[in-house]
Amino acid sequence: MVDPHSPSAVIRRHFVLAASLLFMVIGTGSIYFLVVALKLISAEFEWPRVIASTAYSLLYFGAGIGGIFMGYVLDRLGMAIPALVGASMLGGGAILTSLISNEWQLYLIYGVMMGLCGRSALFSPLTANITRWFEHNRGMAVGIVGSGQALAGAVWPPIFQYFFEEMGWRQTSLWYGIFALATMLPLGLVLALKPPASAEPDAAPAAKPAGGGAKVRPILSPLRIQATLSIASVGCCVAMALPLAHLLSHVSDIGYDRARGAEILSLMLILASISSFFGVGFLSRRYGGLRAIFVFSSIQAIFLATMAFVDSLTALYIVGACFGIGYGGILPCYPIIVREYLPAREAGRRTGIVILCAGTGMAIGAWLGGMLFDMTGSYRFAFLLGVWFNIANLMIIASLIVRVRQQRDSDRSALVLAESQKAG
Repeated sequence: MVDPHSPSAVIRRHFVLAASLLFMVIGTGSIYFLVVALKLISAEFEWPRVIASTAYSLLYFGAGIGGIFMGYVLDRLGMAIPALVGASMLGGGAILTSLISNEWQLYLIYGVMMGLCGRSALFSPLTANITRWFEHNRGMAVGIVGSGQALAGAVWPPIFQYFFEEMGWRQTSLWYGIFALATMLPLGLVLALKPPASAEPDAAPAAKPAGGGAKVRPILSPLRIQATLSIASVGCCVAMALPLAHLLSHVSDIGYDRARGAEILSLMLILASISSFFGVGFLSRRYGGLRAIFVFSSIQAIFLATMAFVDSLTALYIVGACFGIGYGGILPCYPIIVREYLPAREAGRRTGIVILCAGTGMAIGAWLGGMLFDMTGSYRFAFLLGVWFNIANLMIIASLIVRVRQQRDSDRSALVLAESQKAG
């Protein structure tokens, strides 16, 4: 058995970490292509914005459903199949996007190819897989891989905006697809490496007192934890999707150049990547995943509410940056919480279920933004509605924190009682 602390094992572990981050950054470009091209595609076909917003929603919804299957494959067979299928579908879908002429084609490509079969291979399996490579610095590793989503948002919008102006959105989509295939397929071979066997015992929801006493009845069963996390993820992600999908269009609508909108979005996502990279590892290690996500979700709610009312360019830069700090830490916390409270051998599929619900929230938020804009001519009401969804998330997470504390107090009391019985 290979020593997990040997120099070769350490190099191998960090090689997979780097490949996971790059795979996430490149693949997530598929999301930001549609964000930047939303107004251009709508204008070319004379479509209402809800059509492109629906395609964006289908991408997340399809990815959520596919993520459960990809997580199951990861648990059984490893990361090779999710990585190679995801790379092929994302690259091929981008190439086909350059040829669309009808809305159903956009829906099919984004919902099935790039969502169900492509993006499903990104967040859920990548973050679940990296927890198997890093047992002692898990929060840091998940934060680094998760930061790839936000880092992609910092990198891709200015690139897409530049090439849209130079060659149009169709040629840009074609070349992005070719680039994705040429880079992600080789990275998939690295991700196919098998992680070392975990030395950590499987997570157990119930504690057994010392001295052979009966098991303590858990206050929170795995099913209840899974359901609570899944419901909570919808609320935070409805709020999250609104600026991600519509900020660039919002900035343009209130009178500023589209390039400024791309810059604000990039700044927001640079801060999000930094928050994920450093903040998730620090807070989750020090306070646990649940308290970490409560902090990040609170920041997101505050600055989404602020975003609904500011209209000066300076204020938009500041609010966008602060929103990014909150947004960037939320999703990476979910795989950490899953590994803290649910069976490790089921981490892939259980993370996939949570991310399915998160993706549903992203889909609802993106669709609501487009629909409410078409109804009101403004994004203000949509942003404020997102705040209420975010508050619901905070209430659910707070209740889970309280229940977990009760569980630990119950376990501690049972252990003390068992020790006193043994001593007596």
